Amino acid sequence: MAAAELDAAERLGQGELRTLQLERLRATLHHAYEHVPFYRAAFDRAGLRPDDCRSLKDLARFPFTTKADLRDNYPFGMFAVERDRVRRVHASSGTTGRPTVVGYTDGDLDVWADVVARSIRAAGGRPGQIVHVAYGYGLFTGGLGAHYGAERLGCTVVPASGGMTARQVQIIQDFRPEIIMVTPSYMLTLLDEFERQGIDPRSTSLKVGIFGAEPWTEEMRREIEERFAIDAVDIYGLSEVMGPGVAQECVETKDGLHIWEDHFYPEIVDPLTGEVLPEGEIGELVFTSLTKEAMPVIRYRTRDLTRLLPGTARPAFRRMEKVTGRSDDMVILRGVNLFPTQIEEIVLRTPQVAPHFQLHLTREGRLDALTVRAEARAGATPEQRAAAARSIAAAVKDGAGVSVAVEIVDPETLERSMGKFRRIVDDRPK
Repeated sequence: MAAAELDAAERLGQGELRTLQLERLRATLHHAYEHVPFYRAAFDRAGLRPDDCRSLKDLARFPFTTKADLRDNYPFGMFAVERDRVRRVHASSGTTGRPTVVGYTDGDLDVWADVVARSIRAAGGRPGQIVHVAYGYGLFTGGLGAHYGAERLGCTVVPASGGMTARQVQIIQDFRPEIIMVTPSYMLTLLDEFERQGIDPRSTSLKVGIFGAEPWTEEMRREIEERFAIDAVDIYGLSEVMGPGVAQECVETKDGLHIWEDHFYPEIVDPLTGEVLPEGEIGELVFTSLTKEAMPVIRYRTRDLTRLLPGTARPAFRRMEKVTGRSDDMVILRGVNLFPTQIEEIVLRTPQVAPHFQLHLTREGRLDALTVRAEARAGATPEQRAAAARSIAAAVKDGAGVSVAVEIVDPETLERSMGKFRRIVDDRPK
C-alpha cells in the first residue's frame, strides 16, 4: 500500500505512538475519575489516583471494568459528560439481563467514523466503491458503525441491514457493490440464497467481505473465499469500547487484526488471575479507550481469547490474533474445555456437510451431554451422512478428548441467522 493512502497515525513510529498513548491514557484516567462516580469509587478503593499512572505499564495497577459494572450502572451511570452532549446511544440486546448502554458525543462519532474508514481502507476498500452493509441497524452498533465509516471513506453505502435475504441477493445483483460488511454466519445464509436462486456466487460484483461480530475460523474464511471468489477479512469491535473498527485485518497479509492503538490500548491477561501476560501468550483481551468522551472505559474485560503479536502491514500497531473463542462461550463437558469454533473447524472440513451447525447441550443423569447437529449438503446420500457423522465424532474425540453425539440433519433444517448465529442451545436443567 502506498504511504499516501495511510493516515498520519498509521505512519507513526513506535516511540511516537507510545508517547501519544501515554498522554491520552493519563487524560482518560483523569476524565473518568473526575466525571464518573463508578471510576472515582473504584480508584479510591484501590488507593490510586490518575497521576499514579506514569508509564503505560502502570495501567496494570488499575482495576478492571466488567459487563456487570455497566449493567449495574444502567442506563447512563457510566457517562462522563452531561446528557445533552450525548448525540447517540447504543445498547446490547440484554438477553441475559439488563442491557449495556453506551453513549457517543459528536467527537466520539467522528473518531468512530474515522477508525471504521481506516478499517475499510485496510481491507482493500477505496473511495467511490459501493458498500453493501448487511449488519443489523438500530441499537446494535454494527450497521450504523459500518455505515458512517464507509461514508467517511467516500464510499456509496447500501444500508441493507439484516433479513429479507432474497431481496438482499437481488440488490447485490442490481447495485453491484464491491464490498459487503456482514456477520460471517449471515454471509453463509446469503450464499445459500444465491445458490437457491440459481446464481453462481462467484459471478457477483463482490470483491471484499468484511466480517465481524462473532468468532469465525480459517476454515470458514476458505469456504467463503472459494465459493464467493472474494477476499474475506476480519473486523473487530465491541459496543462497550466503541463498536466495529477497534481492529482490522489487512487484506494484503490476512495475518491477524491490527489494533488502532492510537485510540484503544490493549492488554492480554490471565482469565483467572487477571495478571498481565507477555506479548505472544494467549489470554483474555482487555481494552482501555484513549479518546472516548461520553463513556471512557478503563481496562474493560472483553472475555475474548486471543494474543498480541507485532505489527506487519501496519508496523506501528500491534496485531491481535483472530478471536476463535470467548471465555464465557466455553463449554465444559465432563471436565474438558470445548469452544464452538473447534467444532466449526471440523464441520467445515467434513465432506457432504454444509457449514451450518449447532451444539445442543443436555443432561443425562448427572452428566452433561453434547450433540452436534450439522446440516447435510443437498444430494448427500444416507451412507454419506452416516460417514460424515462418524467422521465428526471421531475428530472431536481425537482433537478434544471428549465423546459427542452427531446428528446430520436435512438441508435448511437449522435456524438461519439474520445477525449473530446462536451456536449453543443449552437445554440442561438450571
